[in-house]
Amino acid sequence: MRAALRERPALALRPAALGPAAGEEPLLGPVTAAAEAAGVQPGMRLGEALSLCPDLALVEQDPATAEHEWEELLKRLEDSGFAVEAAAVGCVYFETRGIERLYGGLEPALKRALAAVGPAWEARIGAAERRFAALAAAHVARSGQALIVSDRPRDFIAPLPLTLLPIDPQRREELEELGVRRLGQLAGLPGAAVAERLGPDGRRAWSLARGEKRGKVRARKVANDLAETLEFPEAVANELTLRRALGSLLDRLLAQPERRDRAVRKLALSAKLVGGGSWRRTVTLRDATADRDRLRVAVGVKLAELPAPVTRLGLELVELAQTVGRQLELVQPEGLELRAHLSEGLKQVRAGAGSGAVCSVLEVAPWSRIPEQRALLVPRDD
Repeated sequence: MRAALRERPALALRPAALGPAAGEEPLLGPVTAAAEAAGVQPGMRLGEALSLCPDLALVEQDPATAEHEWEELLKRLEDSGFAVEAAAVGCVYFETRGIERLYGGLEPALKRALAAVGPAWEARIGAAERRFAALAAAHVARSGQALIVSDRPRDFIAPLPLTLLPIDPQRREELEELGVRRLGQLAGLPGAAVAERLGPDGRRAWSLARGEKRGKVRARKVANDLAETLEFPEAVANELTLRRALGSLLDRLLAQPERRDRAVRKLALSAKLVGGGSWRRTVTLRDATADRDRLRVAVGVKLAELPAPVTRLGLELVELAQTVGRQLELVQPEGLELRAHLSEGLKQVRAGAGSGAVCSVLEVAPWSRIPEQRALLVPRDD
């Protein structure tokens, strides 16, 4: 919402809401304070919101600007010394143990992180020994505040609502119908009963509410600053012209020396729409490649999804392969080629679905009568 309002700052003081994207259900996104005062809430249907506030202004989604601003924010945090793990646009985890001596303690380090983000985004920081407790503290903190949960994190999160848990809304409604509306109430239930009623997701939520799952921050790899844009003198809707522009962008990117002849694993295609707002799609390749024709075919099909004529087209190399080629041996050890293909496939899945998409099953309690307690899913790092 804030990224979409950067080109229309006057709307920040008026009743405004982020409108739905083309083809989506007519539900509102985040709203401004003036719209909230008029009774408009996020997730409300468009017709209901307009009946409550006829002067409500709809702001078109601008995902390309949001991604760009988010990437710049993460880079500022990394430049300040923080190793960051981006959970989603607007939510990031980072460790402070390694740099507390640099800034003189935990509180000065958190203040440095707020300064790196900047006052325009009204960031909030929560600090705790557990990831979920830190997330809950960030939700409770005021704008521009860093809230530290120093001890007894379970007591801190006990009075908070269930909306903080990453569970399906139907499961949350089921818990509320049973009278469980606070995290402390969920933590007080027997774990076996929760697992039997709600399954693995309920068991995971119960563990979070009890403060048992510690987790660690998996810092992201250094981002690639390989992007090219092409401005059009007037709005373009012809697919042939757009494909030629895409070919020109590909030629520029592949010729950049910073790529160092590495193959491309993931790309992002973005466009500025003529009526305002933007459009963005990511493409994860089945096999990393630097072949221009294959890249053009893989990305070109996304041009048919453009909802309106465009005034600017952009292409970004999101992720590159680590090696420039593959040297085969005359006589290979047994299974080496298979392991190499498997490792490359896991990297492709991780690039397309996120860092936690590839997991291993680790047996921890084979004697347990509850299936969900017999094994754990552990993210793979290789």
